[in-house]
Amino acid sequence: MEEKSILITGGTGSLGKALTKTLVDKYPQFKRLVIYSRDEQKQFQMAQEFPVDKYPQIRFFIGDVRDKERLIRAMRNIDYVVHAAAMKHVPIAEYNPDECVKTNIHGAQNVIDACLETGVERVVALSTDKACAPVNLYGATKLASDKLFVAANNITGWNPIRFSVVRYGNVMGSNGSVIPLFIKKKKEGILPVTDPDMTRFNISLQGGVEMVMHALFNAWGGEIFVPKIPSYKITDIAAAICPECKCEEIGIRPGEKVHEEMITSSDSFYTYDMGRYYAILPALPKWNIEDFKKHFNAHLVPRGFTYNSGENTEWETVDSLRALIKQHVDSTFDI
Repeated sequence: MEEKSILITGGTGSLGKALTKTLVDKYPQFKRLVIYSRDEQKQFQMAQEFPVDKYPQIRFFIGDVRDKERLIRAMRNIDYVVHAAAMKHVPIAEYNPDECVKTNIHGAQNVIDACLETGVERVVALSTDKACAPVNLYGATKLASDKLFVAANNITGWNPIRFSVVRYGNVMGSNGSVIPLFIKKKKEGILPVTDPDMTRFNISLQGGVEMVMHALFNAWGGEIFVPKIPSYKITDIAAAICPECKCEEIGIRPGEKVHEEMITSSDSFYTYDMGRYYAILPALPKWNIEDFKKHFNAHLVPRGFTYNSGENTEWETVDSLRALIKQHVDSTFDI
């Protein structure tokens, strides 16, 4: 990271702030960090957390990924780009589909084009488990975004730039997620449970940051990295937060799955186990797969392999969830 300049789209979000903290704490030798987002209020608030007198290498840049010219200006002399900007709320995307397409698909292509035009070296795009066999518009747009970033490696020409994707499950305690909702509802004595059989993958915010850094440092170009992470049952989350509360089943929302999936059986033909992560490789990579396997000691998963939250081999318990909530969501949490 020495003397490198980094830009984060959607940089005022949960991941952007966590990544910024990791960079200033662990890689203080970086040259410049540009926080690119369209929300001036969030930029103002984040600037209070990272004041210019203490962090002179951090810059805040108002802009939308829908605006390619603004992206090009922001990416001048940038080495690494982390693309975290997206419309991510499923119901809002269903109600405003065109807006979701403009940001998540057209915005992704604008980021790719701007990176190619400005000499960026590495690009990591954030994905979601909802992009795997999508059943809602948000997931479908993120799948399209993933395809764009993977395919972007085919049009680099002489440019040594590398595009890769990181795909993970629910970030513990992120804005709009179930844990903050249940903590808020705890005082009412009733927790709204969509379906008692529902499961989700679980990853901490720092785990997401570590994935991004792994992709920045290790991607050969075109990989979709998937972490090996535990699942949890929605009923265990409820029991961890408020065991005496009544659970009220409200039914799954439109566009929602009972179990999430990150690797489908169709992906198994191109998925390699790298130890800590899986990597879904492009069907026609620009590099030699045998060299990749040897370098990372990776091996092809069995044909028909799938990775979904309902059939996971690793699970959080009620006790482990309580500890994680206290560690990653609310340090004052107690039952």
